[in-house]
Formats: sequence, structure tokens, C-alpha cells
Amino acid sequence: MRDIAEAAELSPANLYNYFEGKHEILFFCQDSSLDRMLAALEKARRARADASAKLRLVIVSHLRCLLDEVEGSAAHLLTSALPAGPQRYLVAKRDRYELGVRNLILSGMRGGEFIQGDAALIARAMLGALNWSVQWFRPDGPMTAEEIAESLADYLIRGLLTKANSLRQFGRREKTGRVARKDISENMGNRAAVA
Repeated sequence: MRDIAEAAELSPANLYNYFEGKHEILFFCQDSSLDRMLAALEKARRARADASAKLRLVIVSHLRCLLDEVEGSAAHLLTSALPAGPQRYLVAKRDRYELGVRNLILSGMRGGEFIQGDAALIARAMLGALNWSVQWFRPDGPMTAEEIAESLADYLIRGLLTKANSLRQFGRREKTGRVARKDISENMGNRAAVA
């Protein structure tokens, strides 16, 4: 509650002028995060790009939302803390998002870009890895949210590609959003040199 109030530049008491209670705040955080994730998914779906570039956009956007953009977005992991009605609404929305990610993976499998496998299992494993990042990420840690998003996208997509060298083809030289991708090893070397 304090973190959300601070991000909104309000006192915790003032936060209740805008929301009736904790459940409403939790619902708002979850709903807002899912809106952003679904918007990124739709943008990726409409992009004229291969499956790995589309999936990369979704992964990076997902992590930016969780780690950098929406205070309280990690709350989307807490749907069970809500009353039944709002919980059902958010679970249905989350399921739509998961299905969209699964469909991107299936598209890559059908096109021969990704190895064959159980798309539902792969999507859930990916989303689980992305969502768990809120447990270990620290803004003052050795990597920024942007660096983590880019690196994790590389690792997750590399495991799906049918050709090992395909990683170079899906956006490592392009901008994936607000910031051009930095070479992680160079950046880590610079940080080590400063220490």
C-alpha cells in the first residue's frame, strides 16, 4: 500500500479517497497490468515480423510492465486475494493473455521457426519465469529492468529456435522499445571496472 501511494505521490490515507479499500486497489493494479500486457500482445500479433520477433516484443513488454512501468503490477500474481467476482474477471483476462502467448508460440512452430512441443506448457513455463522476476529483481541490483528484459527474452527464445544462429535475426540489432539494446557483457564489464 505504501509503495503504491508513494508511486502515485499520495499518502496512504489519501489513496483511500480514490479507492474504497484494499481489494479495489489490488483489482486496479491487476487490471491495469493486464491491459498493458494485452496491448503489447495485440501490437505483436499485428506486427509484420517473424514469430520470434513477436514473442520477443511480448516478453520484453511483460517484464517492463512488471519491473519498471506499473507500480503494483506484481499484484497480478495475487488474484486469489480478491472476492470471487473480480477474481473471475481477472482470471479470464489473464487466460486470454496466456492463450495469445501460446498462439504466438504455435505460429512459430507451424512456420518451422520454433521446435515442436507443447505450446501450452512452454507458454506457462515462460510466463512463470517472467512473473517470478518480481521476487528477485532489485532496482539497485547489477542489471536494470531493461537489461533483464532483453537478456531473459534472448534466453527464452533461444530455447525455442530450430536454428542456433537465428537469435541474431530477431532484433538484437534493433530497438525493442524506449531504449536501444545494450550489449550486456560490455555493460557488466563497465560496472565491474567502476567497482
